Amino acid sequence: MKRLAFYAVPLLFSATAYAAPSAPPLVNPGWVAAHACKAGVVMLDIRNPIGGGGDLTAYLKGHVPCAVYSNYAENGVWRVKVDGAPGLVPTVAHLEKLVSGLGISNADHVVIYSGGTNSTDMGSATRVFWTLKYLGDNNVSIMDGGYKAYVGNGKTPAHKVQSGFNKPVPAKFVAHVQPQLLATEQEVQAALGKKGVTLIDDRPSAQYLGINRPAVDVRNGTIPGARNLPQEWVTKNGGGTFRSAKALTSLYKTAKIPTKGEVITFCNTGHWASLGWFTSYELLGNKKARLYAGSMSQWSRNTKLPVERKVTD
Repeated sequence: MKRLAFYAVPLLFSATAYAAPSAPPLVNPGWVAAHACKAGVVMLDIRNPIGGGGDLTAYLKGHVPCAVYSNYAENGVWRVKVDGAPGLVPTVAHLEKLVSGLGISNADHVVIYSGGTNSTDMGSATRVFWTLKYLGDNNVSIMDGGYKAYVGNGKTPAHKVQSGFNKPVPAKFVAHVQPQLLATEQEVQAALGKKGVTLIDDRPSAQYLGINRPAVDVRNGTIPGARNLPQEWVTKNGGGTFRSAKALTSLYKTAKIPTKGEVITFCNTGHWASLGWFTSYELLGNKKARLYAGSMSQWSRNTKLPVERKVTD
């Protein structure tokens, strides 16, 4: 009897012994609190310094119970620098090893959360979300509002918090790549002037116009013909909570950007652009939206490719 019991226990945690909960692409902190530590759910904490949302130190101090930590900001983890251009997609083999090492299997539902301090910080969550979708994982959500919304504004956290480090138990994740979610440099070039394809620049207007240039780019301006939808527009007051589909539809109309049909989002490194992609693909339901991960950091380095500068010195 003891021998039978010994072999029966692992089955409780096998890929076929539980059903991951069904959830929309955005879940609120209450849903997260109710599902943390449940079998079939992996809470993924990716707080990092990019948007001022924290780092490993913040995670150790307090996190969603049972959440595992991953360093989104470190080069070569979720994004990789190629020929001087940061933000490109790592190899599938690397990503499979990364995801498996975080204790994520194909059967698990992953809930990603960043600090929730601002839209840039939420871009960390949307880029990881996009990466998992690119790998063929449809069991994935983002906590709307991030960790900031989870703990609330009171002296006592609004929901249960855990401190310390949760060491992931390695799992087996096998990618089923969805290439239609990614736009390569060559595909963006082919889309120039092509009827029915809209290029969306999700950077701040000053960068889109060519007034300002971040250090990761080598030329001012944008991809010719692109329309501008600043990333901070898609969240309330540029914070960590996404706007409603109704409000987003109005914003897209104001920016003269379609909510249907082929669109390619880009920014400097595919970070802000993932916010635009997430908004189009998930919140507005446009399944023809693609992300150009290389974005302007890659595009501006290729002197054979045109750059449109709307305002010059």
